[in-house]
Amino acid sequence: MCEDAVADGSGTQPADQVIALVDGSGSITAWSDGARRLLGYSAAEAVGRMARDLLTAGLPEAALRGWAVREAWAATVQGRGRDGHRVSMPVHAQPLTRGDGEVLWMLTAGDTRPPARSRDAEPSPGLGQRSGPETADDTAEHYRRRLSIISEASLRIGTTLDLKRTAEELAEIGTDRIADFVVVDLLDGVLDGNEVEAAPPGRLVFCRAAQRSVLEGCPESVVPVGHKLTHLDQSPPGRALATGRGSRHRIDEAAMMWWAADSPDRQLSMEKHGIHSVLIVPLQARGITLGLAIFCRHQSPEPFTEDDLTLVEELTGLAAVCVDNARRYARERATAVALQKSLLPQHVPPQAAVDVASRYLPACAQVGVGGDWYDVIPLSGARVALVVGDVVGRGLRASATMGRLRTAVHTLADVDLAPAELLTSLDDVVLRLGREQSAAGDLGDSGEVSATCLYAVYDPVSRRCTVASAGHVPLAVVSPEGKVSFPDLTVGPPLGLGGLPFEAVEFDVPEGSVLALYTDGLVEDLERDFDTGLAIMRRTLGMHSASLEQTCDRLLEALQNGRQADDVALLLARTRALDTSQVASWSLPADPAIVAEARKAASEQLVKWGLEDSTFTTELVVSELVTNAIRYGGGPIQLRLIRDAALICEVSDASSTAPHLRRARVFDEGGRGLLLVAQLTDRWGTRQVPSGKIIWAEQALAGASPQAR
Repeated sequence: MCEDAVADGSGTQPADQVIALVDGSGSITAWSDGARRLLGYSAAEAVGRMARDLLTAGLPEAALRGWAVREAWAATVQGRGRDGHRVSMPVHAQPLTRGDGEVLWMLTAGDTRPPARSRDAEPSPGLGQRSGPETADDTAEHYRRRLSIISEASLRIGTTLDLKRTAEELAEIGTDRIADFVVVDLLDGVLDGNEVEAAPPGRLVFCRAAQRSVLEGCPESVVPVGHKLTHLDQSPPGRALATGRGSRHRIDEAAMMWWAADSPDRQLSMEKHGIHSVLIVPLQARGITLGLAIFCRHQSPEPFTEDDLTLVEELTGLAAVCVDNARRYARERATAVALQKSLLPQHVPPQAAVDVASRYLPACAQVGVGGDWYDVIPLSGARVALVVGDVVGRGLRASATMGRLRTAVHTLADVDLAPAELLTSLDDVVLRLGREQSAAGDLGDSGEVSATCLYAVYDPVSRRCTVASAGHVPLAVVSPEGKVSFPDLTVGPPLGLGGLPFEAVEFDVPEGSVLALYTDGLVEDLERDFDTGLAIMRRTLGMHSASLEQTCDRLLEALQNGRQADDVALLLARTRALDTSQVASWSLPADPAIVAEARKAASEQLVKWGLEDSTFTTELVVSELVTNAIRYGGGPIQLRLIRDAALICEVSDASSTAPHLRRARVFDEGGRGLLLVAQLTDRWGTRQVPSGKIIWAEQALAGASPQAR
């Protein structure tokens, strides 16, 4: 194996061409090997630092204010070396606009000496060099080509936050301008966004992220993209990874022995295609080694030169920063998706009120995970709450905020707040979260905490639905006959504005109707407006389907293209109704004498339902609740029994004052009624209604599967 040294045969070093890329904030994003030689900072030490820290004097005032100027400039700048020495150098700055609109600055400085000759071959024509004596025009042309390649690379590499695409972009520009065959191998785990750990001794495990060839189909490759491969520690790739420096190789008989030991298949491919020159460069960013880029020549007769190696190191340095950005983003996105899914309902318990089906799809990787959520919450009286919401923002912050709001909705639903009141209280929660995050300086890019939410309560006894909306997209209702409508809701402001009211709308829902709750990501994207999406949704929901799961799939197929620009939360609920034989009610006068009759009526109803075993407890509950209603509430009073998965006893009165448990003392004559109710039943509570309040208690039925609350 022949591994060429950095210097040429005469000991002359290559030209110290300083090249750096600076983003709009003044932070260094790429650092050439020439810059390392001149100032002493490695790429890992320089990338991420502010340009003004290393270029300490002579920068234009506009650059010092944040690189706001958008015209090329030239100035004599003083650089600060790693050991403290000062270097004065002419610097030329050229603005470059990337595909995503971001403006980068390419700073170049250094002498204009012709690049040193490599001892093993003439410079590559790909860099604009030719054999024979070089003139000043040759030198100028050489640097123009070199800067052209770097400029092109800064525009073509890192256009997305997709790891594989970034690796492909490096391979593409490599085969377009420098090599005949390029592979990019990332260390195992990098593609998943994981932290890179030190590799165990022996064989280094990589994953093929990208490959490209001037030949159709990459016949030189023996490892398909996405497959794993290994390199020996002492092989050329292994040593390049260990030293952190690029290397240049002529593929002679000695070198082929190493490739044969590393992989016989690679050796056969290299011999078959006549690969005669190889560059191996590690991908390093922020002090982390991410993988290797290998550049090969077989169609081009000229071997790689030392100047080619320097150029490739600069390109891979730029690509490595983009790969690391994508890796960090992939890790954060995976964490956010996992958090999001863990916070969504893992299992929706069987409901007497509705059958449900749901879907959640995170946005594509380029956009980031949002804060969409849905929920199904059992309520008292066999009712059910259906919730869907969307937190403004992306990433972990949005997912965490979503989790806090979902918990708040559960807490508020447990105290049986009406939909409009629940949204008012939830608005206060969002305002408090905003104040907390503002005080902590943790509001992120949006500068605020905001969310939309739709909260619907369906009652299978009355077959009515009550809905309140905080800036959310409309609810869709599909009748049993397949007619789709969007009820006219009074849409309140998004959560987080504060001080504005919310109003609820109530309407009848025939048994067998489907309620569709969703977020805007389902119907709206960059290529389709909201109204068009609603029209497609209306048409799809109107198709007959006995399965809610099938309807969910149809909606996603009709409205999503696989690369949605926003999260999607979808909840479908087909309504049921409790038969009149499952409900019994009695209107009672506010007379203590009626308590005995109420107990008797309840007992007789339990006999009709075959629930004689529950008679004792039910009589006691009826007695206590009716007595309290007469004593503290006043008429009109109503007693209602509901036979669902559990036996529910409800007593309503005209007072809005909620009862509470208290500790009765030894000689107190009262105060023990609700305590007994709480001990004899599974759950009890109270909820406000327009006419007053309802106190309810619930008992599990033997042999029935109680609802998970």
